[in-house]
This record gives sequence, structure tokens and C-alpha cells, in this order.
Amino acid sequence: MIIRLIIGALMIGSVYGVVGIGYGLIYKASGLMSLAQGDMLMFGAFLGITFYKYLQLPFIVALLLTMIIMFLLGMFIERVMVTKLIEKGAQTVYIILCTISISMILQNSAMLTWGSNVLQFPAIFNSASVKIFGVSVAPENLLVLGVGVIIMVTLQLFLTKTKFGISMRAAAQDEVAASALGINVPLTKGTAWGIASMLAGAIGVVVGPVFGVYMSMGAMIGQKAFAGAVVGGYGNMFGAIIGGVFFGFLETFVSAYLTSNYKDFITFGILIVVMIIMPKGIFNEEVME
Repeated sequence: MIIRLIIGALMIGSVYGVVGIGYGLIYKASGLMSLAQGDMLMFGAFLGITFYKYLQLPFIVALLLTMIIMFLLGMFIERVMVTKLIEKGAQTVYIILCTISISMILQNSAMLTWGSNVLQFPAIFNSASVKIFGVSVAPENLLVLGVGVIIMVTLQLFLTKTKFGISMRAAAQDEVAASALGINVPLTKGTAWGIASMLAGAIGVVVGPVFGVYMSMGAMIGQKAFAGAVVGGYGNMFGAIIGGVFFGFLETFVSAYLTSNYKDFITFGILIVVMIIMPKGIFNEEVME
């Protein structure tokens, strides 16, 4: 049972971590906060099931197409909506309200397009289970964990080893200096929003076979991913991963050994306690005003 719980905790923790990284990317690139990341995951899951189940495309093709569409959607939101608000002198709170509106639009668009019922994602693997240390585990759970780890490692390499990734980090630290060095700051901002949307959509596709696909699936995931990002140190990529895994283990073991009825109450109660003790998070991240 312990092994099964650990695998489950790592699986859901990786989901929170990937979505939390998206929050941090947007924050670091533009100093803004998007509250639509959970529904980006939901919308990506619906796109994935459309490509895989209804259009009968191979799963990897469905995943890649979803990632491309979600990347373009994220860039569109930043370039067409967020940037226009900033140019008109909108305060940060209005941009946050805009992302909440986007979240509602995504939910209602999903309901109008796919309905409000839970859609069952077809099995990806032929085998119903695999053995891990003698314990039977659904291969879809391992896929979520594997994709989450690959995303985290790939993003870290992209941000630290590629020229464009380093340019994104430079633009996030000082826009004026980055512009003076020839970095296209608007492009880096749009790309950051696009990557955050793409990551959420990708993890949504692989988590669909585990939980099913439905309109409100991203709401609680988005909240816990945000909480994980805050606990880790908002804007810190490693902090988002650590915080996400922390909440994954917390809710999994609370559900197993205490009660599943109040796991969210306990989880967010512990968040409040952690924030009182460590207001800057585990990695002591400075928060921009």
C-alpha cells in the first residue's frame, strides 16, 4: 500500500508541479499573475480526447497537436489581451480579473462544445497494469509521472542552456537592459505565456485517462498548483515542483490514513500555517509588488 501511495502522490504532485511552473513562468516573465492555468489544463484535456478518441489520431500526435494549439492560445492571450490592457494603463488587479474571465470563457466554451458530462478517455496502453516492486500500478499513472518529469527537466535545460531561454530570463530580470542588448522583450513575454499554457495543456492530456475529462477538472488542480507554487516560493521553478510534490504527498496520505472527506480542508489549512511561518516560501523568494 505504501508503494502505491507513493507512486500516486508523485503522480499528482508532478501535475501540481507542472501547472505551478506555469504560474511561475508567467510571473517571472511579466510580473503578472494568471489564474487561468487550471482551466488551460482542462481545455488541453478536451483537445487531447478530441484528437485521440474522436479523430482517431495516435496518442503522441494528439499530444503534440494539443501542445501546439495551447502554446498559440497562451501567446494570443498575452499579445492580444494582456498587452492591450497594459498599454491602456490597466492596473495589475484588472489583468488578474481578465485572466479569471478567460478561465470562465474556457469553462463555458468546453461545456458548449463537449457538454457537461464526464468523458472517458480511452486507454492508452494495452496492459491494464504493470508491476512496480510487486505492486500493480496503472501504466497511465506512470505516464503522468514520466511526462511531468520530462517537462520539468526539458524546461530547466531550455531556460539555462539555450540562447532564447537565457534571453527570457534576462528580460524577466530587467526589461530595459535586455532591450538595450537587442532582446525582443515582447516576444519573450508572449513565449512565456505560451509555454505556460502549453505545459498545462500537455499535462491535461496525460491526466485525462486517470481522472476522466470534465469541465471543472482544472479548478481544484489549479488551486493546489498555485498553493504549491506559493509554498515553494512564488516564481521559483524548483519551488513550484517541491511545493507541488508536497501537496501531492499531503493529500494522498491524508486521504489514505485520515479522511478523504476533509483532505482539501486539511491541505489548505496547512497552507495557511506554512505561509504564516514562511511567508516567502521554502526558497525564500522575493515577491514583486
